[in-house]
Amino acid sequence: MPPQTIDEILTELDQIIHRARDERDRLGFFATLYRNVTIKVKEGIAAGLFEDGPRMEKLDVTFANRYLTALGSFRRGEPLSKCWLASFRIAANWSPIILQHLLTGTNAHVNFDLGIAAQAVAPGSELASLEHDFNQINEILSSMIIKVRSGIEEVSPWIKLLDRFASQTEDRLINFSLGKARASAWLVANMINLTPADRLARELNILDEGVAKLGSLIGSPKERLISLGLHVIRIRESNDVPHVIDVLSQM
Repeated sequence: MPPQTIDEILTELDQIIHRARDERDRLGFFATLYRNVTIKVKEGIAAGLFEDGPRMEKLDVTFANRYLTALGSFRRGEPLSKCWLASFRIAANWSPIILQHLLTGTNAHVNFDLGIAAQAVAPGSELASLEHDFNQINEILSSMIIKVRSGIEEVSPWIKLLDRFASQTEDRLINFSLGKARASAWLVANMINLTPADRLARELNILDEGVAKLGSLIGSPKERLISLGLHVIRIRESNDVPHVIDVLSQM
């Protein structure tokens, strides 16, 4: 049975992270970020940050289970969404920097999963009342990415080159996961709400393909200057996967 509570989600994430540390698997990078986000959501519910705490836990669990299901399917060699496949596949590549691993996962989870999860938790006329809490969970995820971006110099000492070698690089690698992704995910939730059942699978497939293409571009940018700058940053990044996971977990 899939996890039914946030605590059960955290237990699943702990197991994923433990396995990633043992196997030196970069799939543990996003799992660690996501564990941090989940803890913040749990704390936010306890602090009354959300308008409807029990519904937010249901949304958080529904949302997280989409990631856990996708990762399980990937590890078993079973079919899964194209956007998650694009994200998971880069874990086997040496060249993406830590930030790219985090952003490809965020891309799939926010731009594809979040709208689906939101509509499942608040279908029909209930959806409008979810918007505030929906935005709050986005803010938590976004703030975590910004914190990581500014705090991983221990394992990525040249990460600040993102600010220097191309003024638009940071926007292209990060901003999609902030306001733009939040707006996009809310549109997805409303699209699902309004799409007849017989057309929904087709619409979601189109969405999946688009999010997968964006994920591929984040993981392997086509622009030469950006690719060169990322390669320079990657040369100085730590290859000690367990240590990177430990650093991320402390954020």
